[in-house]
Amino acid sequence: MTEASRRSRLFITFAIMAATIMQVLDTTIVNVALPHMQGELGATTDEMGWVLTSYMVASAIFMPLAGFFTDTLGRKKYLMISISGFVLSSTLCGLSSNLTQIVLFRLLQGVFGAALVPLSQAIMVDTYPLEERGSAMAIWAMGVMAGPILGPSLGGYLTDTLSWRWTFFINIPVGILSIILASRYVPDTPRIKRTLNWVGLVYLSMAIAGLQFVLDRGNEDDWFGAHSIQVATFIGIIGFIGFMWHSLRSNARPLFHLTMFSDRNFTMSCIVAAALGLGMYGAMVIQPILLETLLGYPIITTGLVMAPRGIASAFSMLLVGKLVNRLDARLLVSLGILLSAVGSWAATRYYLGISTWWLVWPVILQGFGIGMIYVPLSTMAFATLPANLSSEAAGMYSLVRTVGSSIGISVVTTIYSRLSQVNWNQLGGFAQPFNPAAHDYLFPLNLGVQTREGVAILGEEILRQSQMIALIDVFGFITASFIIMLPLVLLLRATALKSRAVSETVME
Repeated sequence: MTEASRRSRLFITFAIMAATIMQVLDTTIVNVALPHMQGELGATTDEMGWVLTSYMVASAIFMPLAGFFTDTLGRKKYLMISISGFVLSSTLCGLSSNLTQIVLFRLLQGVFGAALVPLSQAIMVDTYPLEERGSAMAIWAMGVMAGPILGPSLGGYLTDTLSWRWTFFINIPVGILSIILASRYVPDTPRIKRTLNWVGLVYLSMAIAGLQFVLDRGNEDDWFGAHSIQVATFIGIIGFIGFMWHSLRSNARPLFHLTMFSDRNFTMSCIVAAALGLGMYGAMVIQPILLETLLGYPIITTGLVMAPRGIASAFSMLLVGKLVNRLDARLLVSLGILLSAVGSWAATRYYLGISTWWLVWPVILQGFGIGMIYVPLSTMAFATLPANLSSEAAGMYSLVRTVGSSIGISVVTTIYSRLSQVNWNQLGGFAQPFNPAAHDYLFPLNLGVQTREGVAILGEEILRQSQMIALIDVFGFITASFIIMLPLVLLLRATALKSRAVSETVME
């Protein structure tokens, strides 16, 4: 490879990774700014949930369409449209003056941003030769992981020091840099004339929108006790059944090539990636609750405590990117699962008086393990797929990963809230005048069990303890989810990437 080709490949990597980080950051960076946005926009807490839901639903619907638009417009043009649209809608979000405007512009953000992650993955797969694909997937995975790890800390910092609007405005310089580099260095692909299956798209939109709404709003709306969740579930089921029926008809042109699922490695990698969402995103959601709510850490300190997860993940991704061509990728994934399980199990030993170091080292272990899973799994997913399916498969892989993370977040938050209530009811039974322990607890404060101040202090402590017990149980559940993933790895087919790359070079 010439020096010019290496430089061009480097700029391609910079261009698409800037776009990827910009998009994945927006999935989490806004969360911490919601309370500030709520007051300025004059909205209720329930209404502010639509700022997140609109983005997630729109993004999930358009992700599997990445292959269609890539074929129709060409990869380069579609990438430029996606980045430009995302930057413009981000600017409009930052300029919004009411709830309706920001929900609409977040919807547009989701539409334009949906393709950025799958396009970046497909471009990385096609830009790097097979023997270097492990390193390429390591770089890509680091970008994808940057959002969940850096988003809350960066969002909190921008909101505290500047304004919540800067959680959107920060996309402008990153997006402009990505546009400049992509316009010059990203190669285009031939255009293929395809017709959009509108019936299939409607069914798919119903299925994804219904599922995403249920997962995003279920815990807040009491799941199936709420009429909105019942309606969304019905719409999702009808959409899924309709989409499968329409796609499998012999005379129907499918919305995307279903043949990608005939590749065992791709299908099993999708399943493992979805299962990984529970362990990875579940822990990321639950740990800030522990640090900020129960231990009283400020948001900046919370970000610093959780930052070692990202550092460990980045280190392990770089390491595994070098090893994936030399070792069986299934071995690396299995080792990563075990390390993540051990880190999650260590978190079940947390308590309210824990030191910062004992908070950090399980996080490091979790991050290192997840990095070991992500790179070889992404590499195996595309190792045996035909090149013409890479864009479409990348869109589907991103969709499955997104849905898996939504399921993980919903499951973890539901378990936490339900167990907190159960623990509160159980522990509350001990806060009564006939329990000597209650008197002993309040005696140093010169308070009695029957005084208003004493009851308030006991109630606050019971709440903290019930939430702490719930958190420990959640970490135990996350540990079990990692262990359950191990048998799935055995269903992956071993891939000899290095030898295959040599064979392809010889054939050429």
